[in-house]
Amino acid sequence: MPTAARRRLPLLVTLAIGVVFAVLAVWPQVIGAQRWQFVALAISFRAPLALGLGLLAVVAGIVALVRRRAAVALGLAVALGAAALGNGAVLLARGVGGSTGEGDLTVAVWNTYGGGAPPEAIARLVRESGADVVSLPETDADAAAEVVGILRRDGIEMTAATVQAAPGDRPVPTSLLVADSLGPYALDTEAGSTPGAPSGVWRPVDGTGPTIIAAHPLPPLPLIVDEWSTGIDWVAAQCTGPDVILAGDLNSTLDHLSGLGRDGGVVGDCQDAAQQAGAAARGTWPTSLPAALAAPIDHVLVGSAWAVRGFEVRTDFDDAGSDHRPVVAVLARR
Repeated sequence: MPTAARRRLPLLVTLAIGVVFAVLAVWPQVIGAQRWQFVALAISFRAPLALGLGLLAVVAGIVALVRRRAAVALGLAVALGAAALGNGAVLLARGVGGSTGEGDLTVAVWNTYGGGAPPEAIARLVRESGADVVSLPETDADAAAEVVGILRRDGIEMTAATVQAAPGDRPVPTSLLVADSLGPYALDTEAGSTPGAPSGVWRPVDGTGPTIIAAHPLPPLPLIVDEWSTGIDWVAAQCTGPDVILAGDLNSTLDHLSGLGRDGGVVGDCQDAAQQAGAAARGTWPTSLPAALAAPIDHVLVGSAWAVRGFEVRTDFDDAGSDHRPVVAVLARR
């Protein structure tokens, strides 16, 4: 092999391997790796991942400049830089803003961290957002009832319902508040739930109005990643038909939900409200990180009967006691 070609070989091999790495680091969905344990956790935090990859690219670039014949370092710098830019491009495409607007229905989601956020804070969220539907993972029946009482004194009439964890599951209930103006709702006991943590499907008693799902799959942690995967499959299965609204802490970003859409939907037949509003990269967990760096795992999903008029990640509740930020979606009937 000629000397020049032999010198280029380490660079070419590094670039070839690096291209594969960069593609998987930006879009693991290519091989279905978004649900693999380590990948699922890493891709939850695209912004820190992009920053970390960018920093490594700079280090590798400095090494390539300082050392002579540092072909491997140069190849690494190019691959890492491409992966960083690719992740940044995905974040920009999904949007880091938010918007408010006028609509027919307002839906809020707040995982209250097992009661860490008190009923007074939940009531404040309802008052300020004008929410008609509130999904409250990790909120028990007593807290939900107290919220209803606080709101009633303010002239806001809502009804609370709670689903309890199954025996052997995490003892964290999921509650739902529905404005009385929407009419009575009943839990569909035949719809099942996400394994490990409770979710529920509520249907209008008179058949008029959207089906409402409050969902809370387990997180993709060691030993329970299969239950998490089954949980997000259950979420997709509930997004059937045009008049459905699913709200909750899904412990998943759009990456994890990739491949679950049907007939133009992103998840089942549903669209993601944050994505529709250009705010799908704005993080909701944990509150200890800025929204630009946090994981966007709290969602409102809507069927085709609903258009998204606005979506906000509420950072003004960061000190309220929960490790999640509330999200608020404004919807309009098509």
